[in-house]
Amino acid sequence: MHTRTSLQPYMLAFIAFAFASFFAGGLLHAQKPYSVQQRWTIGGDGSWDYLTVDSAAHRLYIAHQTRVQVIDIDTGKLIGAIQSLTRCHGIVIAPGGKTGFISDGGANTIVVFDPNTLARLGNIPAGTNPDGMVYEPVTHTIWAFNGGSKNATIIDVDKRVVVATVALPGKPEFPAIDSDGAVFVNIEDTNSVVRLDAKTQKITATWPLADCESPSGLAIDQAGERLFSVCDGKLMAITDAYNGKSLATPHIGEGPDATAYDAARKLAFASNEDGTLSIIDTAKPDYPVIQTLPTMSGARTMALDSTTGKVYTVSAKLAVTPATNPAPHHNRPTAIPGTFTVLVIGNN
Repeated sequence: MHTRTSLQPYMLAFIAFAFASFFAGGLLHAQKPYSVQQRWTIGGDGSWDYLTVDSAAHRLYIAHQTRVQVIDIDTGKLIGAIQSLTRCHGIVIAPGGKTGFISDGGANTIVVFDPNTLARLGNIPAGTNPDGMVYEPVTHTIWAFNGGSKNATIIDVDKRVVVATVALPGKPEFPAIDSDGAVFVNIEDTNSVVRLDAKTQKITATWPLADCESPSGLAIDQAGERLFSVCDGKLMAITDAYNGKSLATPHIGEGPDATAYDAARKLAFASNEDGTLSIIDTAKPDYPVIQTLPTMSGARTMALDSTTGKVYTVSAKLAVTPATNPAPHHNRPTAIPGTFTVLVIGNN
């Protein structure tokens, strides 16, 4: 009895050490720094906008001014493109992968295409300058947000027709959805976020975004009911998606235009015009920026593959342009032809 008792402290200490080592190892793995793992130069001229990952099909869709380029993310090779657009912005692939939608802001239309063949299937009229889009699963609709006419065009996915147009209190930017039929969208010119009910097609709340100027990209943590809006002035506004309360405003890079939330890793990302990717730990109450990763100047948009955790962003070599406007996205330099590049970012 005495011998067993005397060994207990050592056994307990050993168990505690082993547990601590395992736990610390897990944390180190979880916090392994992100890096640019690959660069795919795919070429093409002109400016760019949103990116969309189709995880099931292993494809990356890139809005590249007058075309949407499609990349095989297993090989980094260009599969093809949807051509002859005017000024494309957003891409949505409907569930099942049989139908895709592109907002063509220059033509005021939503272009429907076949993701398998990349053939165009038709055009759906929208408002003025349709930009950000989102698929809403409860009503099986596409919501296209029109920056010029300050409204949203709602499209029945199966019938490919407009079922409603909803007026908004300002210029909409990027949207996000929860799992219960709510649609959220940043309102750029009023520094706010709007919540809409997809079933009634009505606004249910408008919340000001604390310390946020010109909110653009928007992402959501559905389980945690949090919204992530990126703003001018190097800030991300984190908002309670239930009551609109401001939770935090962590500092990010200059000129952000997109954000994403990784539910598996509890990280929020902001891609910034200044050539950085800001990575925020949302599991901690103070929302610290745990890494600022150098990317490429102009890499302001991004997409997250929630299956692999990889982040994709794009830019090109840029011609030097005198800075005449303090907001970077109002004075973008010209891309050098043939240098358009996809950056693949990960930490595994």
